[in-house]
Amino acid sequence: MTYRVGEARPDLLGGGWTARTLDLGTAPDGPVVATLVGRDRADRALLYVHGFCDYFFHTELADHVASAGWAVHGLDLRRYGRSLRAHQRPNHVTDLSEHFADLDAAYDVLVAEGARRLVVVGHSTGGLIVSLWADARRRALRPLPDALVLNSPWLDHNGPRWQRTIGTRLLYAFSARRPDVVVPRPVSGVYAESLHRELRGEWDYDRAWKPPDSFPARAGWLRAVRLGHAAVHRGIDVGVPVLVLTSDASASPQTWDDVATRTDIVLDVEQIARWAPHLGHCVTLARLPGAMHDVYLSPRPVRERAYGVTLRWLSATAPG
Repeated sequence: MTYRVGEARPDLLGGGWTARTLDLGTAPDGPVVATLVGRDRADRALLYVHGFCDYFFHTELADHVASAGWAVHGLDLRRYGRSLRAHQRPNHVTDLSEHFADLDAAYDVLVAEGARRLVVVGHSTGGLIVSLWADARRRALRPLPDALVLNSPWLDHNGPRWQRTIGTRLLYAFSARRPDVVVPRPVSGVYAESLHRELRGEWDYDRAWKPPDSFPARAGWLRAVRLGHAAVHRGIDVGVPVLVLTSDASASPQTWDDVATRTDIVLDVEQIARWAPHLGHCVTLARLPGAMHDVYLSPRPVRERAYGVTLRWLSATAPG
C-alpha cells in the first residue's frame, strides 16, 4: 500500500494535539485521506477509531490512560470528520474493507514511531470495521495489534426481525442497482441531546461532523455493514485478545427521557453480548450498568469505571 504522511499541524482540540493527513491516493470520487490525531508519544499506543456520524474528540480518555503510560491517537477514517472533503459523500463506502487502508497506514506510522504495544479501540461501526480489519490481517499473515478494545461494537442490525432477514435480502438486491439511494430511517436526536453540552450532555464537539440528525445512510453503505455483520455471525478470528465494553441495558426513547443517560439507545446490547464470542478465541465481555452507547462518554462515575476496566484489562493483556 502506498500512502503519504503530511506534516503535523495544530489540531482543533488544542492543548498540544496535532493532526496529520494520511494521503491514501484516489478513489472513484476523487482523492481520499484519513487523519491521524495525537498529542503524546509513548511505546504503548491506543489507536481510537470512531463510529458512524462521528470523529475523534476523546481527550478525557487520553488524559486518563496517559497516567498508565498509554498515548491515545485518534483516526478519522476517510470521508469522516477531519478527513471529509467537499467532493465526498459523508461517511460513505460501499465496502467496509475500503477503510482497511486507513487503518494500515495509521498502524504503520505508529509502529514506525516506536509503538511496541499497539491496541486498537473501535466504537460502534468502528468496532465492526477494526474487527474485520484484524481478521483480514491475520489471514494475510500480516502483523497484528496486541489487542482490540471494542466500545459498543455494532455487530447486528438493531431493528425488527424482518429487517434482519428478508429486509436484508431485499437490500442486497436493491443496492446492487442503486447503491447511492438514501435509506429512510428514523433519527430522534435524543442521543445527540444526551451528549452535547449545549443540550443535556457534557461534551463539546463539532456538530457539522457529528450532526444531531445524523448523515444519510445509503443503500450501498448499509449493504456493506450487513455483509460485515454476516461475516461476524459466521465467525471470524481477529487473532488477538478482545475486550468488549457495553451497557447492561438498551432503550429506544423517541423524545427526551433520562433513560438516555444510563442505557444504550442506539444498539441492542443483547445482540452485542450474543455475537461478541464470534470475534475470536479470547473475548472478554464487560457489561457496565448505567453506560451509554459510547461507554467512554457515559456519566462520570460510569466512564471512570470504564477507564479502570480498560486499564486493568490492558495491564493483564498487553503489558510491557
